Amino acid sequence: MKMSRSLFWALPVSLITSLGAAAGATTIELDVLPTLDSTGTCPEQLIAHETLRPYVEGGSSRDGMIKLRDIATDVRIAASDLFSTTWVATLKPEFRDCEASAIINRIDDEPYVGHSYLQVQLAAGEAIAILDMTGIPDANGLTSSLLFGGLRQGNPRWTWGGSD
Repeated sequence: MKMSRSLFWALPVSLITSLGAAAGATTIELDVLPTLDSTGTCPEQLIAHETLRPYVEGGSSRDGMIKLRDIATDVRIAASDLFSTTWVATLKPEFRDCEASAIINRIDDEPYVGHSYLQVQLAAGEAIAILDMTGIPDANGLTSSLLFGGLRQGNPRWTWGGSD
């Protein structure tokens, strides 16, 4: 009987722990800004998430992703270097005629006024997502570095970090 009770409580505790990890991610809202001449249907916003990795002496890093699959298919990496990664995707039919750009507007419901290190261009039937750390300083005034730029489950994924 005691064994079944401990198993009964183990499930809810593990479930709560898993939810807490997901709740630790920040939500990044990107406003989609149509061009003056855009006549196509554009999404109102795009959503990205970033999660601070556990502290490691000497530096910090964040894992991130943008939900590009919500508006596009066939996501692939077009270019990557120390400072940036560029992903290209084919817009879904309902957005193929959209001409717009998207920039970070809010992080966790707070206005964002810094340099938009994550940008998206929607044009010519494609979505181009760019994560660019150029000019983004870390705590010591050094340039933050792109540590990983790739794909997982059809969405762009990244890790960026810097010294502390």
